Amino acid sequence: MGQLEFTEFYRADRDRCLRAVLTGVGDRQLAEDLVAEAFTRAWMSWHKVRRHPAPRAWIVRTALNLRVSWWRRRRREVELDDGHEAADPGGDPGLVAGLDPALLHLLRRLPQRQREVIAFRVFLDLDTAATAKALGMAPGTVTAHLSRAVATLRGQLVINQHLEGGS
Repeated sequence: MGQLEFTEFYRADRDRCLRAVLTGVGDRQLAEDLVAEAFTRAWMSWHKVRRHPAPRAWIVRTALNLRVSWWRRRRREVELDDGHEAADPGGDPGLVAGLDPALLHLLRRLPQRQREVIAFRVFLDLDTAATAKALGMAPGTVTAHLSRAVATLRGQLVINQHLEGGS
């Protein structure tokens, strides 16, 4: 039962979790790696995760926590000189995860906490209380971050529409 239940959970929620993490990290390859690792950890602790009030939120929070570890490791890496080529991340990260590339670009410009609130409230469709619990903040803080993020996005979308000749 556990394996079948996990498989169904994975198939139903992988893309949704990926979109939420991509919103938070802005890099498709990194988001895919983080989500894969989070699902691996969920499988290893499925008996606990399946009872979590919001398993998708558990996945995304775990992925975002893994990102912190990733950044710590990366800070210790030695940077290559200009003579070496960097790997091409390839493709458009927005298209792969089902996000409009222009929207993803705007989301990347938001502060980290606002991106995280957008990820949990919009992409995971959690309510304010569940988002607050998952992110470890007060419900009022979630509401404030969401309001600021939406206002910023709305302002940017209106500016972009006028620049493109829309009405």
